[in-house]
Amino acid sequence: MSARIFSPAKTAMQSGKAKTGHWVLEFDPEMRKKIDPLMGYTTSGDMRSQIKLTFDTREEAVAYAEKEGLAFRVEEPKETKRRQISYAENFRYDRRTPWTH
Repeated sequence: MSARIFSPAKTAMQSGKAKTGHWVLEFDPEMRKKIDPLMGYTTSGDMRSQIKLTFDTREEAVAYAEKEGLAFRVEEPKETKRRQISYAENFRYDRRTPWTH
């Protein structure tokens, strides 16, 4: 049984940083999901795939995994690239591509 520890990124619907900055421990799936032939639902007998534990810091999540004897991997969060641009950039005379309506 293995787990991954990661810090989730903000969703596409978020403009701020609320509900980010925490760390999540979730278990890797032990068996494949299958499709129910009658209804077409996706099912699985793996109950651990439904468990997500949240921690305030990375160290707390790692300590929990080590205490429980779990094999784990830590995925570091990617650095977000913010591009500073103003509305006036649309009307610059030296644009690479012409601005049209």
